Amino acid sequence: MADSLIPVAPGFETPLDMLEACHGRLQGQLETLARLAAWLPGHGADAQARQAATAVMRYFDLAAVNHHMDEEDDLFPVLLERVDAARRGQLQALIDWILADHQRMFAAWAEMRGRLEAIARGEAAELTAEQVAGFAERYHAHIAREEGELLPYARELLTEQDVAVLGESMTARRRQPPAG
Repeated sequence: MADSLIPVAPGFETPLDMLEACHGRLQGQLETLARLAAWLPGHGADAQARQAATAVMRYFDLAAVNHHMDEEDDLFPVLLERVDAARRGQLQALIDWILADHQRMFAAWAEMRGRLEAIARGEAAELTAEQVAGFAERYHAHIAREEGELLPYARELLTEQDVAVLGESMTARRRQPPAG
């Protein structure tokens, strides 16, 4: 990325940077959850709390799902095609862990979403700092492995054509209307 005084978000022409930037946006949503947990005891499910809960749900229901699909449907298969036999087992073990963790994250999100739905409706709901911290911890560990292990594989193994195809697929996925 070129040096600039104005921060420029990566686009789909740099899909690996885009995947990493998604982690940054996810961190922002986790911070919103922490602020919401701190806000609720003094303010209840007021307009700001309802707005925050709705925004977090929208992010996790759309962007986070797309991110997982980008990895599972597009990135993982091509990485496994490109890796040499000597490192295939190591990469497969990492992908298996990520896939299993996606399921654990989905289950944790379903529980968190239930709390946020009530807040978004203006109802009293329990959302403690400890609950948010536990939820966030799973995501922090996941992001650390993806950025520390998976993305380096991708940057090493993917060809320019692979990167272009990944970017096109990510773009197409986001142009589809949301399911449901």
